[in-house]
Amino acid sequence: MKNMTLEHIAEACKGIYFGEEQKKQTKICGAVTDSRQVEEGFLFIPVKGARADGHDFIPQVCKQGAAAVLSEKELEHCDVPYILVNSCLQALKDIAAFYRRQLAIPIVGITGSVGKTSTKEMIASVLSQKYRVLKTAGNFNNEIGLPLTLLRIQEEHEAAVVEMGISDFGEMHRLAEIARPDLCVITNIGVCHLENLKNRDGILKAKSEIFDFLKPEGHIILNGDDDKLSALTEVKGIRPVFYGFAGQNPERGRSWKEQAEEENSGVEKGTENGYGNGDSEVKAQQDIYADHIRNCGLKGMDVKLHTPKGDISVHIPIPGQHNIYNAMAAAAAGLALNLELEEIKAGIESAETISGRANLIETGGILLIDDCYNANPVSMRASLDVLSNGLARTVAVLGDMGELGENERQLHYEVGAYAAEKQIDTLFCAGTLAKEMAKGACDANDWCEVFHFETKDEMLPQLLQYLQEGDTVLVKASHFMDYPKIVEAIREKFHSAS
Repeated sequence: MKNMTLEHIAEACKGIYFGEEQKKQTKICGAVTDSRQVEEGFLFIPVKGARADGHDFIPQVCKQGAAAVLSEKELEHCDVPYILVNSCLQALKDIAAFYRRQLAIPIVGITGSVGKTSTKEMIASVLSQKYRVLKTAGNFNNEIGLPLTLLRIQEEHEAAVVEMGISDFGEMHRLAEIARPDLCVITNIGVCHLENLKNRDGILKAKSEIFDFLKPEGHIILNGDDDKLSALTEVKGIRPVFYGFAGQNPERGRSWKEQAEEENSGVEKGTENGYGNGDSEVKAQQDIYADHIRNCGLKGMDVKLHTPKGDISVHIPIPGQHNIYNAMAAAAAGLALNLELEEIKAGIESAETISGRANLIETGGILLIDDCYNANPVSMRASLDVLSNGLARTVAVLGDMGELGENERQLHYEVGAYAAEKQIDTLFCAGTLAKEMAKGACDANDWCEVFHFETKDEMLPQLLQYLQEGDTVLVKASHFMDYPKIVEAIREKFHSAS
């Protein structure tokens, strides 16, 4: 890790070095907050959690070969050098920011209300066709996860793709100051984290802080179908690259809406699923757009991508209209970093899902769509779009969504109504707010079979009894609902029965 000596680290986090003088020039090989991940030559950063204080594991990491540790208190018996700091969390951010400034590789920063992780995966898949890429692991996208991601960058990496998630004003500014992305990608401005950000204008303002440390030669990539983002025609003297379905130059061909209507492609008309504004007027001309869309059900989609460098026909191996947006964003990032069209095509076609994010699991004749990492109204609709492509009986297993503010009941009602409108056969839902989902589904379509339960534990036995071979099942709720247990229960029952 370039310039990451203990002396420089102490200076970066304004800490006091304790240890042998000659060891100040020791270079660390990595930095972690989890004692179980400490390897020879690592820096251990102890943080205080709800259940444990990382300081208690300092003796253990010394035995594991840690080069040094941080500490918020003086240590009497420490076998390795340590750096005394006021706050280990702040020190983590300061150290990551210092390390970022030593790096010459391009960093792609991705934010948005929905689709950050799937877009990150698609962009990383594309860039990996030319570069050795490090990407955010899982959901390490906050003020702890982002610094830890940056500190995973090693000399062999040639690019990094990082996810940047927020829930309040000022957070993105701090993340941007640490990551200083060279390419800023915003997927959409939806309706989540409304408790703090109040409305979509507030969300736009908070997400736009990602531009605060963008260099003049940087790149901005925006979803041009989003009414809020399409209005950002210039940022800090930089013209954004827009991608989307609607509003393209007539000389390039027919719009996506015309394609969907005339070719009966199977992709939903309009952009009302939350990835666009759903209006006929779009303020931005798209630099990259998709048409000739052929829906292959749960096997993905065939599309033609139009770019300033030419057109490519690609197969997107992951179902759902939102993955066409991800592919367009990835194409834009690839072009910005000098990839050829064939490299972009190969990257899109080799993209994979990750566990908990629209991950397709076949078990005992059941096709499971495991999308239970988290949920908001926009991502719920996108997942229901995917489920609607199921070939046999479709079952949505949904739960409460968090952080939706004063309109939370109405937003849950609308998700339930959308499930029925998409002709989902059965809705199982659990939770206090999910009761509104059940009402919405019943009001929208009386033949949709609807079951509501107060808790996940009450629902699970009846769900398992209800499911049968051939069903396609979506499992999705906010993280606090603990729906991965539902996925595991379904897998266990039907795997053992097969």
